Amino acid sequence: MQDDKFHDECGVVGIFGHPEAANLAYLGLYALQHRGQESAGIVANKDGHLRLEVGMGRVADVFSTERLKKLQGENAVGHNRYSTTGQSQIKNAQPCLINYSQGALALAHNGNLVNASVLRAALVEAGSIFQSTNDSEVIVHLIAQSQKRSFVERVVEALAEVSGAYSLLLMNEDSLIAARDPHGFRPLCLGKLDGAYVVASESCVMDLIEAEFLREVRPGEIIHIHKNGMESYFPFPKTAPKFCVFEHIYFARPDSTIYGSNVYSVRKKMGHALARQAAVEADIVIPVPDSGNISALGYSEESGIPFEMALIRNHYVGRTFIEPQSQIRHFGVKVKLNAVKESIKGKRVVVIDDSIVRGTTSAKIVKIIRDAGATEVHVRIASPPTLYPCYYGIDTPDQEELIASRLTQEEICRFITADSLEYLDKDNMMKVVKTEDNGFCAACFDGDYPIKNGDRAPKPIQLDLFGSA
Repeated sequence: MQDDKFHDECGVVGIFGHPEAANLAYLGLYALQHRGQESAGIVANKDGHLRLEVGMGRVADVFSTERLKKLQGENAVGHNRYSTTGQSQIKNAQPCLINYSQGALALAHNGNLVNASVLRAALVEAGSIFQSTNDSEVIVHLIAQSQKRSFVERVVEALAEVSGAYSLLLMNEDSLIAARDPHGFRPLCLGKLDGAYVVASESCVMDLIEAEFLREVRPGEIIHIHKNGMESYFPFPKTAPKFCVFEHIYFARPDSTIYGSNVYSVRKKMGHALARQAAVEADIVIPVPDSGNISALGYSEESGIPFEMALIRNHYVGRTFIEPQSQIRHFGVKVKLNAVKESIKGKRVVVIDDSIVRGTTSAKIVKIIRDAGATEVHVRIASPPTLYPCYYGIDTPDQEELIASRLTQEEICRFITADSLEYLDKDNMMKVVKTEDNGFCAACFDGDYPIKNGDRAPKPIQLDLFGSA
């Protein structure tokens, strides 16, 4: 079954100055598992020697007790991956670990570089040999070819060349660098535990390992952590923040605080706003689990319509499964979701979800609810219609696959066979998330891209070290 959700690219975690650095990074990756399930990896630094353990699959699939024991040292960097650039293969798993003229270097990247192919083509022309197809390796090569003397200067020079989204961790033999692009597209936060520094994509990592949440890494900031402490730099021209609004809608864990706001509270307020904007007479409000849960609570509170968990999710379904030859209708959705008929039968139902991408899953969910005996099904979406693809670290379909880019709202309503369909208006969404201190990227809704997609050069054909022509 083709997945009908957006996916974030990955999650990163870094530990500096703790005797159990790799174990803490491992726990941090557990907390960030929702940000990527294709591969997981950790690089640990013991006495200046960097060691990598990486594999395909989720954290629990990759790391055994034996593998973790190999990762000794007080500094570590971890990564969960969901690919937006580069195929889902072990050679594209992160962290990247290389040796170059200045020693060893590990990199973990969340985001997407819009000029990666242009830079890659120039680097290949100059003699660079790439070992993967992901865009993050471009940063590694730029650092390696830099003539600057210090680690920080090399990183600054490399990042000045790239364009797009990056929340980035870089580790060498004696320090750790955390960097966030000037727009701050993707989240990154800073904490402390027993004198050690912790950097992670979301604050839920700090909660799990009982670290103190200090603050978010600021847009355009480069933090250099070493044995003498921490230094902060802002080497790039200041620009308006453009935080990814979809982090609040779907990607981030509800218990995380990002962009200065608790995600749970924001999603609940979106449900409140949706109920005020798109009221309907109904008997129950139900979420599409798990992404619609909190907005549905908000909708129920604001509307006064009782909340029911009348769709039950099977949490043990993997990324692939074998469909039966009997051709059960809507098998892909039914193996993941089942209706509580006793709660739905004879009821007018409002069903809340975070978004509609292709529309195919929404149609199957409406069918499941009707088959359970609902007399009416009213679909409410806690975000605006998704009209455009993302280039900043979200795996989105091509524009022609986005149903809202092809059909009107009324046509989508008919396609999913709902009695009514309403989306949260963009202005109402922005009233919920925006403050005086922040700004958001909503290009997937309005096509207003903060950075134009400059990745237009043809991808070079070359023989990499581990592949074939």
